[in-house]
Amino acid sequence: MSDLNSSLPLAGIRVLDLSRVLAGPMCGMVLGDFGAEVIKIEHPGRGDDTRDWGLRVGKTETAYFNSMNRNKRSITLDLQKPEAVQIVLDLARQCDVVIQNFKFGGAEKMGLGYEQIKAVRPDIVYCSITGYDRSGPEAARPGYDLVVQGEAGLMAINGEADQPPLKFGVAAVDMFTGMYSAQAILAALFERQKTGRGRHVEMALFDCGLMITAYYGLEAMLMQKDPPRYGNAHPSIVPYGVFNAEDGPLVITVGNNAQFERFCREVIDRPDLANDERFKTNLGRGAHREALMSEILRELGSRSRELLLQRLKAAGIPCGEVLGLYEALTSERAVRGGLVTEQPHPVAGSTHVMVPPYRLDGERLPVRRAPPELGEGTREVLSSLLGLGDARLAELKALGVL
Repeated sequence: MSDLNSSLPLAGIRVLDLSRVLAGPMCGMVLGDFGAEVIKIEHPGRGDDTRDWGLRVGKTETAYFNSMNRNKRSITLDLQKPEAVQIVLDLARQCDVVIQNFKFGGAEKMGLGYEQIKAVRPDIVYCSITGYDRSGPEAARPGYDLVVQGEAGLMAINGEADQPPLKFGVAAVDMFTGMYSAQAILAALFERQKTGRGRHVEMALFDCGLMITAYYGLEAMLMQKDPPRYGNAHPSIVPYGVFNAEDGPLVITVGNNAQFERFCREVIDRPDLANDERFKTNLGRGAHREALMSEILRELGSRSRELLLQRLKAAGIPCGEVLGLYEALTSERAVRGGLVTEQPHPVAGSTHVMVPPYRLDGERLPVRRAPPELGEGTREVLSSLLGLGDARLAELKALGVL
């Protein structure tokens, strides 16, 4: 189609995105960012659930929807109707990848499961995203980010020690699952180039959520109990975290022993702390965290943030301000990097769209298409790929298929 860009790595790859909400759409967006042609299938009336979540943009989009659906086309099909299922199968014949996150068994029931798609496109890379292991006893359980954050132990490692378990500020499990899924699809496409064989990629939110626990998870296994929560501090590096200066918060990350010595001598004017045998090594600082931190907090709280940032930078210690979200998005750093763009919008006039974070050969990957209005590509996609004329499209619309 016209939006393919031959300079992008996935130009020529076509993706049929049957997913909705977050993990699946995130996966499709990643592939779209790298140049794939992504065709998003949505219900004709309501579209993706997230078109009704959060702040409205235009008539059919929201900020939530837009965050996961750039670089896609939207076509509307009621998959409860056999004519719509046949259209999906016809499209699948011309696609390289299918993504779906229906409830377990839902795709198969509609006639759009892996084996059914494989019958029309034998080398398809087909990605199923579910809440839990498709081969296990919980296969049929619906998957929700917040539930998995609780079950995977993520809420137990987040927040302050004296506060209840805390969820992440964003749907981290959904987002990681989307990224992991895109990685697996890319590996399967690479393999297909060599073997000509497709794959059924199976991803579960719980599996990905558990992976996010990372070093915390392995420490829990070593200790055979939950590691303590440190809030904005680091579990094993001291001092490292968010600290209050005299006039506001800042981030200080003292990553090694040499930095700690400079921090004591050049930033907080406390050479005695650098000379104290208890604090010579990071392991020692961790063992004597409370004694050390009481001294550091007092010194930081008596100095201005500007002075501390100046001294920290001069000493070569990583540091930064703690900005509000709007401040961060509109900061000179974000503007200079071109990280948020304004795209034309047929109803709202314009809308903000975040750009892909990837750079290839020094160039940031482009926003080729703003997040689509519901069904904006139905006519063009079905006419160009399947040869459906105006009369047939009008007939399908009258039947409620489109």
